[in-house]
Amino acid sequence: MHKVVRSLVVSLAVAASVATSAGVASAATWSSSDKWATWSNGGYTIRNDVWGSGAGPQTIWANSYSNFGVWSDQPNTGGVKTYPHSAKNVGKKLSALGKVSSSFNVTRPGSGAYETAYDIWADNNAYETMLWMDKQGAVGPLGSKQVTATVGGHTWDVYKGSNGSNAVFSFVRTSNTNAGTVDVLAVLNWIKARGWFGDVTLGEVQFGFEITSSPGGLNFTTNSYSVTSS
Repeated sequence: MHKVVRSLVVSLAVAASVATSAGVASAATWSSSDKWATWSNGGYTIRNDVWGSGAGPQTIWANSYSNFGVWSDQPNTGGVKTYPHSAKNVGKKLSALGKVSSSFNVTRPGSGAYETAYDIWADNNAYETMLWMDKQGAVGPLGSKQVTATVGGHTWDVYKGSNGSNAVFSFVRTSNTNAGTVDVLAVLNWIKARGWFGDVTLGEVQFGFEITSSPGGLNFTTNSYSVTSS
């Protein structure tokens, strides 16, 4: 293909992507391009969360706590740039909980570098548990692999490490999935049984996309997400 024609095709493709994302955002109940944008709905909080160094533009949209997404244009460099997500606060000790379950369904791009992940916080953010449901491109968890385990309805490679501020336990699913249900309490009790933490207080159960790169702009959509606890 001639260079000029190729450039035109690429330019048109990028323009179409931006136009599509703008249309989705403008048709949504709520949208924002502010990097710290938040929206509360149905007892959940949705955040754009553009926090990483060298981050590019990102527009978040939502129709409800369960249905949200972003158009994100992150440079092809290392390091997490953003974590657009929906969060449900539980606020109970593990021993006081009989059930914490979550279901999700996403539509995600086939390029870029990111993972679709739960970020689960305990004891005022002293402990962070990540559940990677799928991953794409050059991304990897913190720490070192401890074991492969089947718990919470999925089989994971389990990593243990620290980001310098808090302990991080990463459960990386051994195969990608775009939809499913996770027994979150079973995962947390598995960690507790190994002595990695005690009877911690479960804070927010967050779910979204941890994006490292999405050059040119990519669309990430959560079709549905919910947390049930008792």
